[in-house]
Amino acid sequence: MHKLIIQGGNPLRGEIKISGAKNAALPVLCAALLTSDTLKVQNLPDLNDVTTMLSLLKEMGTNISTNNHLDVELTATHLSKLVAPYEMVKTMRAAILVLGPMLARAGEATISLPGGCAIGMRPVDQHIKGLQAMGADIKIEHGYIHAVAKQLQGARIVMDMITVTGTENLMMAATLAKGTTVLENAAREPEVVDLANCLIAMGAKIHGAGSDIITIEGVNSLHSAEHRVMPDRIETGTFLVAAAASRGEIYLQGTQTNSLDAVLDKLSEAGASIESGNDWISLKMKATPKSVNIRTAPYPAFPTDMQAQFMSMNCVADGTAIITETIFENRLMHVQELKRMNANINVEGNTAIVHGILQLDGADVMATDLRASASLIIAGLVAQGETSIDRIYHLDRGYERIEEKLSQVGAQIKRTN
Repeated sequence: MHKLIIQGGNPLRGEIKISGAKNAALPVLCAALLTSDTLKVQNLPDLNDVTTMLSLLKEMGTNISTNNHLDVELTATHLSKLVAPYEMVKTMRAAILVLGPMLARAGEATISLPGGCAIGMRPVDQHIKGLQAMGADIKIEHGYIHAVAKQLQGARIVMDMITVTGTENLMMAATLAKGTTVLENAAREPEVVDLANCLIAMGAKIHGAGSDIITIEGVNSLHSAEHRVMPDRIETGTFLVAAAASRGEIYLQGTQTNSLDAVLDKLSEAGASIESGNDWISLKMKATPKSVNIRTAPYPAFPTDMQAQFMSMNCVADGTAIITETIFENRLMHVQELKRMNANINVEGNTAIVHGILQLDGADVMATDLRASASLIIAGLVAQGETSIDRIYHLDRGYERIEEKLSQVGAQIKRTN
């Protein structure tokens, strides 16, 4: 099993190119199931989850040709296997995203209940409720979702809770439904907008993506298209926080600023100097960061996927921060690992109180999920001595060659077996 070994104490300085967003790439790949024509997807990140999704689509009968690891062409002319088996789904919750497209296009689907990071319940009931409202007959037996629908019908769907994958699944299904579908209390995340842009390029009629009400007018069929996956806003935020925590200076290219407002505001509050253009962001941190309070909430508020990284910065910041996690009930598991590095953190329910100290100590720690892995890397970068991070397979699900990118900007970090 691989580990990361980090020698702390070096400020990050230099330039990093941001990869395509995993959370945008996965639903866009699933959109290929909606048409018998070819969908060309550009700027794919080279990640385990992307590889798993491509394998799943190939098993279903999708023909996949790869120009390089960033660009693929997917042609789902004949869907030969309408099943997403447990072996393909257990490590990746996003596999649920084949349900809507497969049901809309082929009239049936059988999908294993998904896995992924153990950060909370994340039920799929909103996906099922929405598809049932569109006329699908759905049963859950032996750990599988069995769905049948001769022709999905447009419907008004009010989601009980905001769910990104639920919004994406129902939006894709609605593109081929008969009539108009209205999704209320829809997720507003940039990744939802990115998927909508891809579907519109394929001939879908979608209005309101990026707001809490999305209207989809069903069409008879979708056609070929090209789509470039948006930059990864969480990777961007992670590198910005790493530079701020290490009192460094970093320039990120190939990114977007308009999807990071809440993160950039908190970094400015921490004392960072930030400049940006259409596709770049630079950050300088000349002094010890100031503690910043965080409360996670659905977009456009502060993202849950950046909570752990900010906690690591707050561990060495000046002052006391209160961090409240409102999205996932188990997303404070990295606290115990940070405390192994001498962090001063108290947890009360879903709130962590972080008292900043002068110096973390390098230690042997274990990653509990994807973003917790990133937080431990940041802690290792600013700690005194050596930090060893175990179970880093989580990292390869969401960060493309993170140790290589950090090495480019001065980090002493290496992967070992």
